[in-house]
Amino acid sequence: MSQQPGTLRTRIHDIDALRGFALLGILIANITYAASGFPIHIAEDPSYSSGLDHAVNWLGHALVDLKFYLLFSFLFGYSFQLQIEAAQRAGAQFRPRMLRRLGGLFIIGALHAIFLITGDILTVYALIGLVLLAMRGVRDKTALIVAAGIYGYLFVTLGSTVLFLDTSALLDPAGAVAAAQQTTMNLGGSFGDVIGEHLRALPTFGLAQVTVQGPTTLAVMLLGMVAGRRRLLAGVTGQEPVLRKLQLVGFPIGLLGSVVYAAGGNGSTISVLVGVMTAPLLSAAYAATLLRLMHSDAGRSLGSLLAPAGRMALSNYLGQSLATLLIFTGVGLGMVGQVSPLETFTFAIAIYAAQVAISHWWMARCTYGPVEGVLRAVTNATPPTWGYGAPR
Repeated sequence: MSQQPGTLRTRIHDIDALRGFALLGILIANITYAASGFPIHIAEDPSYSSGLDHAVNWLGHALVDLKFYLLFSFLFGYSFQLQIEAAQRAGAQFRPRMLRRLGGLFIIGALHAIFLITGDILTVYALIGLVLLAMRGVRDKTALIVAAGIYGYLFVTLGSTVLFLDTSALLDPAGAVAAAQQTTMNLGGSFGDVIGEHLRALPTFGLAQVTVQGPTTLAVMLLGMVAGRRRLLAGVTGQEPVLRKLQLVGFPIGLLGSVVYAAGGNGSTISVLVGVMTAPLLSAAYAATLLRLMHSDAGRSLGSLLAPAGRMALSNYLGQSLATLLIFTGVGLGMVGQVSPLETFTFAIAIYAAQVAISHWWMARCTYGPVEGVLRAVTNATPPTWGYGAPR
């Protein structure tokens, strides 16, 4: 059954607002890898070891890490289903369109990882998107079983590591600190030094993506695809019982798991296991809370504030990395290793606030974000257009 125009607009508005919200979490997580070499090597910076420094880092691990890329992944899967239907309405073949889109996304992600920041999620989305493309015809039940199976697989494999492998023997705190200091120095050097450091970090981040991030991304994308088929974000009123249930279940379990994860950090396999298993529940609780708030009298303006940033989420994601490159590395101000965790967080808030303002300015004049217009052209095999002066 076709959606009424008003319902369609509401659905798109809610999705974009969720993306806009997720951008903040992604920035808070990613900026740490630009501001210092220590997070890259899972080492503690002896220059910032006060109680306040530890508290800020702990809160970041507990409330942000592992959470927001899952929200983006869910929305990717949801939008994937919408794109299938858009291609059907246009009478176009979906597979070649999506292959071009994923290829463009992979190239953008590769350039992003090499030139702008240590680590990247776009290449993961592009590769996992190929799996999603191959599975687009599966039944909802099959998609849900596969998603559950992925988390079951991670539980077994990570759990086996906890039981049978002494990971403490693999850790070298002194070596990690030395490597982190060298990385920090390289990031403060020339553009060539920065690129070299990004390239050296690719195997480390690639391993994390293959073992944990990639599988969880696919699982949550499948959930998003099923949600898109069922129009779960269409016509949300904020009063849906399921939103309340997500909060009641997601916050207690998700926060408890986050406390365990933050207490152990990335260096503890058991903390990673608990964090990975419970992160989807906290991500869902975040999303449910935002949806309820946006549709309340007190928070109705929040959706309008966040949606423009979400409409050009790809441009903003890349823009965040460009901003951190210019602030922290030797390419710009060279502040790497010279800011505390609290100051790093403050930079993240400032960058995000600027992006929200810029997004409002841009989207008031164009239909598509700067990079979104290019990727859309690649997807449709047409010249790029940004919809200048298009009616809002």
